[in-house]
Amino acid sequence: MRSRMVAGAMGVLVAATVAVAVPAAAQPGDAPGVVIDVSAVPDQVWVEEADAGYRMTYWSRGPRGPMRSTAVIYLPPGSPPPGGWPIVAYAHGSVGIADHCAFTLQRRDYYLDTVYPGLLRAGYAVVISDYVGLGTPGTHPYLDGPSQARSVIDGVRAARTVVPELSVRWAVLGQSQGGQTALFTARTASEDAPELDFRGAAATGTPSNLELIAPLLGPWVPRLPLRVTTAYFAMIVAGLRATAPELDVDRYLTPTGREVLRVVEENCVAEADELVRGISIGEMLNGPLQDRELALAVRSMLEIPTTGYSAPLFLGQGVADLEVPAPLSVKLITELTLGGADLQVGVYPGDHLGAARQAYPDAVDFLRRVLDRP
Repeated sequence: MRSRMVAGAMGVLVAATVAVAVPAAAQPGDAPGVVIDVSAVPDQVWVEEADAGYRMTYWSRGPRGPMRSTAVIYLPPGSPPPGGWPIVAYAHGSVGIADHCAFTLQRRDYYLDTVYPGLLRAGYAVVISDYVGLGTPGTHPYLDGPSQARSVIDGVRAARTVVPELSVRWAVLGQSQGGQTALFTARTASEDAPELDFRGAAATGTPSNLELIAPLLGPWVPRLPLRVTTAYFAMIVAGLRATAPELDVDRYLTPTGREVLRVVEENCVAEADELVRGISIGEMLNGPLQDRELALAVRSMLEIPTTGYSAPLFLGQGVADLEVPAPLSVKLITELTLGGADLQVGVYPGDHLGAARQAYPDAVDFLRRVLDRP
């Protein structure tokens, strides 16, 4: 295993190489995945099992055009196999929309001690995108599935620029917000990045069918017996307000609603939940969300495609999940099956995070099945 000092020095060298390789006249919209900067992985998110690691900033595509994203790359120990290290892109769950919440800057023990080491031991390079607007200019469009998927796809493109020893073979693994991202990625990866060899997607705790709920919302909605609902709803609205100002989202919000949006824009999700969990969605709204243009915008963000998948899928769901209730996932699983997806389903007794932990061995087995064949 290389020392952190050596890995950091390599990061500086790669950064200099990339700076020379990218033409000064390159425009951000010309080539998604163009690398802007490379540095060493911050100490607080270093993985001891990694042979080397890099943090990079690259161009991706937001809802309305080019946006920057950041990502971390971890490499397995040893020499790469013929064709290079296969890649698992990890799509992270909800952390918030404030810049300081960026996933690759905050220590989260379960991922650093279990998820990434397990993938590295399996022989996969790991690439984790923060998604556009998280720690980079602009507001993160929370649960905007298409732009989150592009962040992941462009992150894999960028990683292969930084580390030539990476294979074209790749898959995506995601939890919660990242589960939604994984399915959007699976639906578009082969068409969006034909130069890569996309093999499949594993998703747990996937929020789905939320676009069907939006038209039912209004001042009459009470506090719900679920977890983090108000903060999640406010992050969706805040992202929509920033990326589609023509919708004038504020006209639907009470003063309380606008204050809740301020809270989620300044705090990570756990802290925001502490501050707003006593407020119902109904208290945030001054009327029904029944505008046609708003409904179309929400649908384009949230509606997970249920047909047209060309690679296998794994979907895990917790029976006790109070953030992504199982009935919503039953509908998604049914529609994916009817739509012809090559789908493996795992049902687990845990809650939102507990089920993700319980599903992890099955998800890794799935990744082995799709990635380890030639």
